[in-house]
Amino acid sequence: MITDVHSHLFRHSHDFTDPFASDSARAHAGEVDLTVKWEEYAATAPDGTRTIVVGGKARRSGLWVDDTAVAAYTAARPDRLIGYLSLDPTQPGWRDELRYGHQELGLRGIKLMPMYAGFDPADEAYDELYTYAERHGLPLLVHTGTTFVSAAPLEYAMPRHLDAVAIRHPELRMVLAHLGHPFEGECIAVVRKHPHVYADISALHYRPFQLWHSLRLVQDYGVWDKLLFGSDYPFTTVDDSVAGLRKVAAVPGIPGLDPLDRDEVEKLIHRDALPLLGLSG
Repeated sequence: MITDVHSHLFRHSHDFTDPFASDSARAHAGEVDLTVKWEEYAATAPDGTRTIVVGGKARRSGLWVDDTAVAAYTAARPDRLIGYLSLDPTQPGWRDELRYGHQELGLRGIKLMPMYAGFDPADEAYDELYTYAERHGLPLLVHTGTTFVSAAPLEYAMPRHLDAVAIRHPELRMVLAHLGHPFEGECIAVVRKHPHVYADISALHYRPFQLWHSLRLVQDYGVWDKLLFGSDYPFTTVDDSVAGLRKVAAVPGIPGLDPLDRDEVEKLIHRDALPLLGLSG
């Protein structure tokens, strides 16, 4: 079975501004249709795939997916889908949204987009949010790494900021999205030192050399067990992500360096992330 820890729900014009949509063309060559339909996701993922679904809130970047939409989408397929609420803590009312999303809608984790929303995730001003998540067992999925959005400050996407959060909140489960690319070494340094901090490999396969190099660092640091599978749908699919991982795993290596451990790549693809994130119950 595959667990996809990073997929999105977008309803296109309902959820983001024109600048966000046009900026998204930088993710690929040409504008991406970000409208999510379950049938299209299911057709590009193996049967039985369990999927974490997030929306996203970042007023600065023009993205705002209502948590009720995520709750409705995931409630229709509770055997397959797990919904997270999203927060933009720079905006008034986020505390009410946190409680409502968790206690009323039953969403089971939190998506944060520090770079897109324009806040430093290491700032102690947000400890109230982290304390709530830690107390109630809500794992975080935090965007780290690059972006296509012009208004998003890259500094707030650096993986090192989550090191400070993990030090202050050692029981808080976190997933650093996209292995922090192109700052994978920094991301690996963070996940290696904290038992409950992981990274996903979503949206990396279409940069195959970078992915191979990143996974070699993972192998050299001995942190295969800290990687979780994710797709970043609708920017790419589960099937394409699996194929991309297997493609780089098949590279024979370069003179003087061993290839990637194919068995570890397969373990990554099939890792059951839900118990690691406290979501198996």
